[in-house]
Amino acid sequence: MGDVHIVRRRALAAALEESGLDAALITRLVNVRYLTGLVSSNAALLVRADGSAVLATDARYAGIAAVVCPDLETVVDRRTALVLAERAAAAPSPVRLGFEDHHVTVRQHRELAAVADSLLLAPLEGAVERLRTVKDETELAALRRACAITDAAFEAVLPLIRPGMTERELALALERRMVDLGAEAPAFDSIVAAGPHGALPHHRPGDRPLAEGDLVTMDFGARCDGYHADMTRTVAIGRVADWQREIYELVAAAQRAAVRAAVNGAETMAVDAAARDLIRDAGHGDHFPHAVGHGVGLEIHEAPLMGYDKTGRLSDRATITAEPGVYLAERGGVRIEDTLAVRADGPEILTKTTKDLLVV
Repeated sequence: MGDVHIVRRRALAAALEESGLDAALITRLVNVRYLTGLVSSNAALLVRADGSAVLATDARYAGIAAVVCPDLETVVDRRTALVLAERAAAAPSPVRLGFEDHHVTVRQHRELAAVADSLLLAPLEGAVERLRTVKDETELAALRRACAITDAAFEAVLPLIRPGMTERELALALERRMVDLGAEAPAFDSIVAAGPHGALPHHRPGDRPLAEGDLVTMDFGARCDGYHADMTRTVAIGRVADWQREIYELVAAAQRAAVRAAVNGAETMAVDAAARDLIRDAGHGDHFPHAVGHGVGLEIHEAPLMGYDKTGRLSDRATITAEPGVYLAERGGVRIEDTLAVRADGPEILTKTTKDLLVV
């Protein structure tokens, strides 16, 4: 993947030049990984506007760095950010150094500013995160694998769902199956919310047994090569009440509307509104408390965010979720979610599991 990371660093260098910055100090570990391929707990990267770069890590990861990114000059020093700031300050003229202002603490900023008077710190304002919103084919391939494993795990576990099984047992079954199918790990702590717990969007699965007449919401995903899948399906156990079918069909319609709206160039607020307006017009506006979706990739929640108050536009090859829900206190709820890639000719749905209401 070396060539992929070179291309990414060149894209950042071009953004630096356009912003009038001489270099960028990347300290968020997920962004270091994106630009180098190195996975570590201590690393930083200096990227210059001319395209050259220096990686810093400590002795624990020096051998891994030599294998993963042999093209990069590497400094072995535990003071990763400071040693790279010193390297940047060694230039013969003042250096405008971009820093990750959403990540660097006040103390770290003070330490960086003290390196040299010639180091002029300027906020990067999410420059790497903006690059990450547009996935390359390597990333899309990893996401497709993660989503395929997620689909397969659901299919394998579906026959196991029965009254008496606890939420926690179902969550563990999903996670175990994803790993058995080749995931490096679950993408996040799985949500299984049965019966009245379904009214809690981020319920933590507990010891409540599944029961006849429950709606059961399962929000889970696999992680492959660092990339996260995210899928939610809601199933019914044994029988379906009229109110359950009503909100299920409403959420399914809202989810279809959000997916249709997720086109290249669409405003993120418009994607949210496509689903939210349907739910509001059906009288459940107060029962949809979260955004309709978010970006997904090296992080389970990343840019772009799609809520009623979120600005921005979708771009070709952005990967996002579409996940409207309706939650009725003390009764239950429904959420339906897919991971999808925005493409010029229409969204590519990466999670393929049926969205028909399944009764088990």
